[in-house]
Amino acid sequence: MDREKIIVRTSIIGIAANVFLAAFKAFVGILSNSIAVVLDAVNNLSDALSSVITILGTKLASKPADKKHPYGYGRIEYLSAMIISVIVLYAGITSFVESVRKILAPETPEYSTLSLIVIAAGVIVKILLGTYVKNVGKQVNSDSLVNSGEDARLDSVISASTLVAALIYMFAHVSLEAWLGAIISLVIIRSGVEMLRDTLSRILGERAESDMTKEIKRTVCSVDGAIGAYDLILNDYGPDRLIGSVHVEVPDYFTADRLDEMTREIEDRVFEKHNVILTAVGFYSHNTKDDEAARIREKIRDIVMNHEHVLQMHGFYVDLERKTIRFDAVIDFMVEDRNALYAQILQEVQTAYPDYALQIQMDSDISD
Repeated sequence: MDREKIIVRTSIIGIAANVFLAAFKAFVGILSNSIAVVLDAVNNLSDALSSVITILGTKLASKPADKKHPYGYGRIEYLSAMIISVIVLYAGITSFVESVRKILAPETPEYSTLSLIVIAAGVIVKILLGTYVKNVGKQVNSDSLVNSGEDARLDSVISASTLVAALIYMFAHVSLEAWLGAIISLVIIRSGVEMLRDTLSRILGERAESDMTKEIKRTVCSVDGAIGAYDLILNDYGPDRLIGSVHVEVPDYFTADRLDEMTREIEDRVFEKHNVILTAVGFYSHNTKDDEAARIREKIRDIVMNHEHVLQMHGFYVDLERKTIRFDAVIDFMVEDRNALYAQILQEVQTAYPDYALQIQMDSDISD
């Protein structure tokens, strides 16, 4: 079964379960005059709405690429996940307001054996449903499903707190459901903020996972002639839709024909092993014809890497006849002034080799 069908099927299961629970909890809550049970039913409906949004988002995201959107519509899934996060946040705020109102103007709840059974059953169903939906979401890399599953699990906490409050009231005659509702509402608000923050972070563009970038670079270096792989950039156009570029260091005697052959082989291997589309493969030339070039490279490497916040030097090439030196220096984002450090490196290398024209590129730490 493909990814879209799995997400839709899981969402339909979530809709059916939440509508069923919402109807029963609303009925029991009205009969028992329990605001907590009624709010619990409302939360079940919000979960059902989340599942509907997940289905719509998945369907829209699966639209084929077109002239206006050549990289497809995959990022719509992140927008649907953001909407679900807002729903969770809204539910938490609404629940908190109602709980505070109950604290200020308390009403005597009436619990029955039926209401407690329904609440307990709801806790079990929501735990199972939330765990199932969240696990499926992780398996198919769907933020919408993950957020829906987390919402369901939070609802199970609300239901459990309602059950605890009912038992306390029945045995100690102390009504705590409004206070518990307020506390749980704050937990939901925090979770909603965290989900919204994580989704917005993905939309803005996050650093690619370290394990993935290292594996892709290893794949690139497995191609005959590749000495090193650097400057790997991955752009996220939706779950499982990564498009990127990379620079590869090769011997300076390679011909254009050989580089063209390498480009195609690298692109094919990376797509086959990692499902990543490389739209550009650039090349660095590596000195192989003169021992003096190697000595200069090592001396400059010592100068550059002596700085704490320089993470890497690559793409080095020296032209002894034209008196030019070029390389890239990866400077850590943690340094207070990256431009000042770059200027210092430039000055130190120029002092060591005053007769050479320098082409030093300041690179960012974009991938491991």
